[in-house]
Amino acid sequence: MRRMTTLRTIEWISESPPALIPGHVRLIDQTQLPETLAYLDTADVEVLREAIRMLRVRGAPAIGIAAAMGVAAAAQAVLPASREAVLAAADAAAARLAGARPTAVNLFWALERMQRLARTCDAPTAQALAERLAREACAVRDEDAAMCRAIGGHGLPLLRDGCTVLTHCNAGGLATAEFGTALAPVYAAAEQGLSVRVFADETRPLLQGSRLTAWELMQAGIPVTVITDGMAAQVMKEGRIDAVLVGADRIAANGDAANKIGTYGTAVLARHHRIPFYVLAPTSTIDLRTPGGDGIPIEERDREEVIRGFGRLTAPESVAVYSPAFDVTPAPLVTAIVCEKGIVRPPYEEALRLVAERRPRPIPPTTGAPPAR
Repeated sequence: MRRMTTLRTIEWISESPPALIPGHVRLIDQTQLPETLAYLDTADVEVLREAIRMLRVRGAPAIGIAAAMGVAAAAQAVLPASREAVLAAADAAAARLAGARPTAVNLFWALERMQRLARTCDAPTAQALAERLAREACAVRDEDAAMCRAIGGHGLPLLRDGCTVLTHCNAGGLATAEFGTALAPVYAAAEQGLSVRVFADETRPLLQGSRLTAWELMQAGIPVTVITDGMAAQVMKEGRIDAVLVGADRIAANGDAANKIGTYGTAVLARHHRIPFYVLAPTSTIDLRTPGGDGIPIEERDREEVIRGFGRLTAPESVAVYSPAFDVTPAPLVTAIVCEKGIVRPPYEEALRLVAERRPRPIPPTTGAPPAR
């Protein structure tokens, strides 16, 4: 058995270890992939906000980590100062970062966690409070890495040796701390020596599937084939797909799941072709305060991403453009939801409430080949 490793999408770099402050955020600039692997280093909240907004860092879990680290960076920026000044800086950073993207609930979850700690922490000095916030941000990252591996362990039995899965957008290591959600069972299978092939939807208009998913799977030595979004129906019809694995930016209390635009259509196709459709995400993505998908805010992106996404004009300059970044897959189309605590199956409302509220349980080992579907 080999242990898969992926690049660290985002991390906190300490400049005076073992102390965490002063420090800064280092993240992979995903807008430059697959041509260039480049990193962005910053301790500036405005730079981080722009990075989230412009998809330099993307994927609901990674956005949450970036937000937490942004609050820590803002807290250290006012030192030396009073404890009250650190609290004010943390609150101001949280308010600023909250407006970066509206759909990913992990963003708000992470900001609320950081603000709650800032208000309740008994650190005696401003320096100690800023250090504690940096440690909390690093904990958000480390917990996400562990959760992703747990998702992989729970999702592994849904696959079989020699199967082929379809995924939409990127929900691999680049969208999380390092291992991924939708791709986590694929990495887990590779660790067990099992063969799992991946078809990656191109994912228009910004091509996260072809630019990011294909790139990271090739780095890991996992077989991947890119198709355009419009080819998914034909590929399913030909019997090439055994399961669809996707991530989520928010899961409503009834199991409706928001993910990158095009996911809903993929789910409809999967249902027609009798292919299981799985949503994989940490419990931090479950939003019990939103009853159903109609209550999930859908971000609308700039028209330029559609007509000139990569430089060349691909539509008339003055044409009207509608560009929602996400769509919502209704719960009846979701075969199961996989989180770090296990597999949730319909009916979702009560099951999601229980899994979101109960304490984590030990994750079972994933040795041996999983059973066939």
